[in-house]
Amino acid sequence: MSRFLFIIPLVLCTAGASAQQQPGQDACARDVTRHCRAVMNNGDGAVLACLKQNRARLSKACDKVLTDHGQ
Repeated sequence: MSRFLFIIPLVLCTAGASAQQQPGQDACARDVTRHCRAVMNNGDGAVLACLKQNRARLSKACDKVLTDHGQ
């Protein structure tokens, strides 16, 4: 799951402060593990694409993080 730690900074690239990145990591960590485990080692773009493909199955918190950051 260590690759996931890099996806939220990609998603939150406009955010800036690391304190703003932590809620996104917390919100999507379980979703990445559940829905995107197979692509976790394929890079941040693959994980983000997987989250988008599984949008209907994501937790409300993760969906909100993606929506709030234009994804």
